[in-house]
Amino acid sequence: MRSRNQTGTTPILPGQTPGKEMTMANDSKPVGAAMVVGGGIAGVQAALDMANSGVKVYLVEQSPAIGGKMAQLDKTFPTNDCAMCISSPKLVEAGRHPNIELLTNTDLVGLEGTAGHFRATVRKRPRYVDLEKCTACDDCVQVCPISLPNEFNEALDTRTAIYRPYAQAVPNKYAVTKRGTSPCKATCPAETSAQGFFRFVLLPVGTFDIKFEKEGYKPEVVEKVLYKNAQTILGLTV
Repeated sequence: MRSRNQTGTTPILPGQTPGKEMTMANDSKPVGAAMVVGGGIAGVQAALDMANSGVKVYLVEQSPAIGGKMAQLDKTFPTNDCAMCISSPKLVEAGRHPNIELLTNTDLVGLEGTAGHFRATVRKRPRYVDLEKCTACDDCVQVCPISLPNEFNEALDTRTAIYRPYAQAVPNKYAVTKRGTSPCKATCPAETSAQGFFRFVLLPVGTFDIKFEKEGYKPEVVEKVLYKNAQTILGLTV
């Protein structure tokens, strides 16, 4: 098994999911999978062509959705056809195709091997949104107080920090933009983190005791549950 490298990225091999590692086959038979880097209209069409031929395809896109520049256009030259009318069916087909695995918010950081036996290393950045639970209901956007330049519209308008790149985005899920340090933490003169936390307090009262401080919990109940394992949890010797 190949270990996770120092940059935190993980090799992605055909037939495996991100986050898992497996060894490369040693025989000379070509691996029956392909990787397409770039989820624009050309990359999507290439992925569809191979997927329809029975090839497993990993479609790597650095943004939260596939579509590329064509998704930003209104009309196409020279026919003046609607750009989204052309690309949207292909995007949906790629998103639903059983032989295509979309790797959005992902960068290709390394490629090694020979023809038929390449090993690709990708870095998958977090969306901060659970794709399995997100239904694109838009409720989160309505209450988000942060406005940022809208990259999809070339910064001609703004979007919220939690956003969907465009209305027909594939995958039809939201993502959160996180930049720098939160204002509340950056303003604090004591540099105190504003995140919530659990705190264990050891009280020297002659017998070993533990207090669990968290709003909504009763310390006496938690003590009964954690009493036997308190030394292990605290890492203390009493």
